[in-house]
Amino acid sequence: MAYDAGELRPEQVQVRVESCGICHSDLSMIGNEWGNSVFPLVAGHEVIGVVEEAGAQVKGLKAGDRVGLGWFAGSCLSCPSCLSGRHQLCGSAEQIIVGRHGGFADRVRANWEWAVKLPEALDPASAGPLFCGGITVFAPILDFGVKPVHRVGVVGIGGLGHLALQFLHKWGCEVTAFSSNPAKADEARALGAHHVVSSTDTAALARIAGSLDFILVTANVPLDWSSYLGALAPDGRLHFVGAVLEPVPVPAFSLIGGRKAVSGSPLGSPATVATMLDFCARHGIAPVTETFAMDEVNEALEHLRAGKARHRIVLRNGETR
Repeated sequence: MAYDAGELRPEQVQVRVESCGICHSDLSMIGNEWGNSVFPLVAGHEVIGVVEEAGAQVKGLKAGDRVGLGWFAGSCLSCPSCLSGRHQLCGSAEQIIVGRHGGFADRVRANWEWAVKLPEALDPASAGPLFCGGITVFAPILDFGVKPVHRVGVVGIGGLGHLALQFLHKWGCEVTAFSSNPAKADEARALGAHHVVSSTDTAALARIAGSLDFILVTANVPLDWSSYLGALAPDGRLHFVGAVLEPVPVPAFSLIGGRKAVSGSPLGSPATVATMLDFCARHGIAPVTETFAMDEVNEALEHLRAGKARHRIVLRNGETR
């Protein structure tokens, strides 16, 4: 497929794509699960590449810079959210694969503020997933004041969860991994978990009642949410970044007595992305990836659909079957 991207807007950069991760959100967009897909669709929103061209209004970037792009491709820069540094909450934010074409391609475009320079210490061959999966789980650590003394749970040890374990371990937290797959226990510990609990074992959840300060839900399946609320300590928070499509029942009294909270968030701001990348470079944090050539995208998508990805798939340009 080829398309004409038109004239480069003055606030945009054009990026030559070196690699692009595959996220479950790509599958959701390809399947129109959220009802906002426009076809034909070029998916891909975990891009690593090199700036080829910069518009006249671009700031801080030039041709030759290696950058990463995630879910967002533009924000208005004038609303209260943008002016307070919360660009990801901009009401007119432009998503990179919603109504436009993304990173499963040779080239992609985005506004300059969302093209974040990649530190030299990070491997460009595997860093793409940090720009979606990574920032999705890193941003709540900052935004909701998770502290090194906190006991934190991570529900779901997949593309997002395996990064959350690494972040929280290096943050200094006592980390509990929740997974429905016993075969992931040893890997979860290797990634930073101090404890591993079955995500579907109500009795096991009851044994840790009142012990966790923060639970990060990266899974997208319905679970016994009352038991997870029960696992929270007073002032604890159950936070969703996984797109659970079914309504989450939250009885008011499960919150009131312990002053608990339920919340959710999208990705982070460009500034938070840069902070995350610096943290990764400093602590040697990286996604666990499998590599396919860009022209093997269909095989790679089927690999993800089948649940075989461990833990993130990256498509590489310049490689062929």
